[in-house]
Amino acid sequence: MHPNIKEMMRQAQRLQNKMAKVQEELAEKKVEAVVGGGMVKAVANGKPEIVSVTIEKEVVDPEDVEMLQDLVVAAVNEALTRAKEMLDTEMAKVTGGLKIPGMF
Repeated sequence: MHPNIKEMMRQAQRLQNKMAKVQEELAEKKVEAVVGGGMVKAVANGKPEIVSVTIEKEVVDPEDVEMLQDLVVAAVNEALTRAKEMLDTEMAKVTGGLKIPGMF
């Protein structure tokens, strides 16, 4: 194998290892989104996955379930958006902004 190709392969392996480490670290980090004046909160990790949803009793109205559903969807979507932004920001630090298909 040509020396330049060997070095490129080593660099790619190092980059992949760094990215895997960052992904592990991000799995432990949390972001949250609060909607409805604090009535619904969703927390996501850096995988990104929703890890919790908190709903205040005051917002639970059997006569208006649709409002509660909308608040939950809004909180979850915002939490996932923030988690994705966190992931993109941290990965860009590792890759120098280079997008690598299939990695994140």
